[in-house]
Amino acid sequence: MRFDKFDFQEELLDALYYMGFETATPIQEQAIPAILEGKDLLACAQTGTGKTAAFMLPIINILASGPKENTEALIICPTRELAIQIEQQIQGFAYYADLASIALYGGGSGMEWEEQRKALKNGANIVVATPGKLKSFIHNDYVSKSTIKYLVLDEADRMLDIGFYDDIIEIINTLPKERQTLLFSATMPPKIKSLSKTILKDPLEISIAISKPAAGVLQASYLLYETQKSPLLVKLIADKPNYKSILIFSSTKKKVSEIVRALRRAKLNADGISSNLEQKEREAVLAGFRSRRTRILVATDVMSRGIDIKEINLVINYDVPRDAEDYVHRIGRTARAETTGVAISFVNPEDMRAFDKIEKLIEKPVAKLEIPKEMGEQPKWNPKYYKSKSGGSGHKRKFHKSNRSNKRR
Repeated sequence: MRFDKFDFQEELLDALYYMGFETATPIQEQAIPAILEGKDLLACAQTGTGKTAAFMLPIINILASGPKENTEALIICPTRELAIQIEQQIQGFAYYADLASIALYGGGSGMEWEEQRKALKNGANIVVATPGKLKSFIHNDYVSKSTIKYLVLDEADRMLDIGFYDDIIEIINTLPKERQTLLFSATMPPKIKSLSKTILKDPLEISIAISKPAAGVLQASYLLYETQKSPLLVKLIADKPNYKSILIFSSTKKKVSEIVRALRRAKLNADGISSNLEQKEREAVLAGFRSRRTRILVATDVMSRGIDIKEINLVINYDVPRDAEDYVHRIGRTARAETTGVAISFVNPEDMRAFDKIEKLIEKPVAKLEIPKEMGEQPKWNPKYYKSKSGGSGHKRKFHKSNRSNKRR
């Protein structure tokens, strides 16, 4: 469906034309008419399906035709990177609509707080914020709560994973009861269903391709020991000079730094991003990756949903995510907007059980490739592997008693 088939204001259609938006994605096609009709919404769609435009376009269309003195739309999201990204998209969509927007987020200097406060005082029709920072502004009466007509929770599952449930409920309790509420999530666990019953009124439910990687993602994995990960990573990237944009996911902030150091020692252009960095440093790292000045970006899961960059050629799971749903989010960074991409996972013995859950979730086995012979023996696939209470790992393999008895036979 083309965007000009929606009942949009001419100013919004002009902005979409100049931004190159022509055809709506499935989530946009279903969500936009419902939002324009004033319905509450519970929407589930995987990463990269156009959720931001799905909720922002109808809201901007409504606000553009009315008075512009008050803050009427509030978007809450889990990370500062995502807040900045959403606000940048709003600026593009609302370019001809004479609407003001601002992103509120922490992690910066006191000067940023003052700049955000002044911007709110001057008037912002749309506020995008992380929960913690929004609470601070609300407690200081800098956000006009009584005029909010539209509330959006974006990446709601991630906000609950991080531990923002109480903050979200506290914020919502300060808002007008009469409002339109839109809850967008990449997954639909029971806790999201529970939250939706608390904050939504007779919502329309939309579900698009839950927990399935994009068709354009070529998936593969390597079974290996922890000590083999770094050498294999360097070799894989060195052997792929045509891959101009590579994203690597690690389980911890400490590992991010270790991986970056290993890549740089191999003369590979890499940078890392985690919550250890100040906000301006994060923005600089992301800007370098977007502009292709930095070829390789290493990140933690917390950062994954704030990285909306087109044409990422390769995603590498240096560590297997503990939550199978996170695997879909990670590899969803590549093959966006019907392009193609490659996703490779490093699976050590302790991660085999988690990877087996991933394969069950996506309903297909992921190809398991052989590591180069010079790197030594690799472990055999055994999803029943478990880690001993004493913390044994590496080349030491332990199996269930039933497996040991079968082996003796």
